[in-house]
Amino acid sequence: MDRTAPPSAEAQLTFLAKLQRLFAEGDFTATYKFALLIALADLAVEQGRDDGRELMLTTRQIGERFIHLYWQQAAAYGTGRPGAESGVLVQNTGAQAAVVSAIVAFRRTMPAANPQVAAHHPAYQGLLRGVTQTVSAMPLNYLQNFGGDTDEFLYERVGPGQILLRPGVAFCLRRFQPLVQQLARSHWIGHLKGNRRNHAILGEADDLERFLFETSRQSLLKLAEGLRRIDGATCFYCGLGLAVPDVDHFIPFSQYPRDLAHNFVLAHPACNRSKSAMLGARRHLERWLERLARRSDDVAEVGAEAGLVVDVATCHRVASWGYASARAGGASAWVASNTFEVVDASYTTCFDQDLN
Repeated sequence: MDRTAPPSAEAQLTFLAKLQRLFAEGDFTATYKFALLIALADLAVEQGRDDGRELMLTTRQIGERFIHLYWQQAAAYGTGRPGAESGVLVQNTGAQAAVVSAIVAFRRTMPAANPQVAAHHPAYQGLLRGVTQTVSAMPLNYLQNFGGDTDEFLYERVGPGQILLRPGVAFCLRRFQPLVQQLARSHWIGHLKGNRRNHAILGEADDLERFLFETSRQSLLKLAEGLRRIDGATCFYCGLGLAVPDVDHFIPFSQYPRDLAHNFVLAHPACNRSKSAMLGARRHLERWLERLARRSDDVAEVGAEAGLVVDVATCHRVASWGYASARAGGASAWVASNTFEVVDASYTTCFDQDLN
């Protein structure tokens, strides 16, 4: 069997069926398994390829993603109904999840820090080791237990600190990444809302998803100030002057819900609304890639100041994945209001340029 060939349509449907069973029949006493699925999908996008090959990942990589996913959730939530209590949301049906407790304890030593700044703190490596050990002992051991049995359809443990995504899994995680994200996040939110110990904190909250997974408004405002210094007060898409800009995800957040500093551009609110969850057309892509190569260091600096993840190579790979997926699905790209074009093979040539 050619393991470099993408999985067949039948194999992809089998993967989706097993994923559905995992959510329906798995034992979710904590939110760790949701975080693990999100981490695996993200790493498959960022490091995998569109073929059937296996993908080696380290538990340390996964542990680091857990810190990023739970960092905001280790802060107190208190924006529910008027009079609701403020507190850290409980992520387990028993005692508070160990990962959350570890991050809470660490954050006491670094008030208001973000994970990027925290990584430079002398105590961070201890936090990462502890989180990685928890991930290795808990969700990695039990995620593939469902329906009263074990089905290692996603990965196998291949040695100390390593897992191997099985043939075709990285491809499927890349192909169905938005669906995996949506399922994991909705079940995560449902788990928190269903935990009665969170009821006094949540109240009638309607912003829980934003609190759990999105960059804070303050960080985006700080980023907008920095991008204005770099790019000027003009809309990235139409080139006209800006008064009050929107900060737009060039690769839409709905397609890849992780805030990478280099993925943000300034846009007119009208252009942002019109583009919505679509990819930008080739002319926008070419300008974005040129900016990525020419102003990478400047964007990295303002991104770090705003507390965002700074990784230009990953951002480039995510964009390549996004457009490859759009082409495979016969999608259209946004040119301007009510103007679109098909994402064809010519788009792939845009990614041949060297970032260096």
